[in-house]
Amino acid sequence: MYPSACRSPSTPCTSTFGIIGTLVTESAPFFARVPVVRLVKDTMWTPLFSEPQYGIGALLAGTMVTTLVALSVAVPLGTILAIYLSEFAPARFRELVKPMLELLSAVPTVVYGYFALLALTPLLQMLYPDLPQFSMLSAGLIMGIMIVPYVTSLGEDSMRSVPMLLREGAYALGDGKLGVAVRVVFPGA
Repeated sequence: MYPSACRSPSTPCTSTFGIIGTLVTESAPFFARVPVVRLVKDTMWTPLFSEPQYGIGALLAGTMVTTLVALSVAVPLGTILAIYLSEFAPARFRELVKPMLELLSAVPTVVYGYFALLALTPLLQMLYPDLPQFSMLSAGLIMGIMIVPYVTSLGEDSMRSVPMLLREGAYALGDGKLGVAVRVVFPGA
């Protein structure tokens, strides 16, 4: 009975609606006490105090700052690496580096966090002595480092899929290798 029920096309939909229903019924009492506007605008999260406060504003702001730091590291670095690997790197070097990048993307996030705590944060504290042990800067930097393999691998695959005809046309018009990479291949990807 169970194997045929698991193969039913409606099973994923039923499971999804069951999860959504459980979330709504279990969280309804909380949202009856705490309005959504207050939840987002307040900055204190102290649910266990005698007068509990439920504010996720500071948590959302911290997430946004950390994300911006991570993206400001990962996007430029990953894009530059992708352009280099797809257009300038020798084939032998690309064959060596590409599996390493894919291996780096398989490293657990806990390992990156441990590295940030033991190596990156002390290094940053030498540069900025007032930086706390747990900072958004080190979290954002390590998240950016963690995202670089994904950005590089996806970008390189996308750039290698640009037709050779576009490259040859740009070369025929007198553009150099860097110009072709930046003005033809990158936008075409």
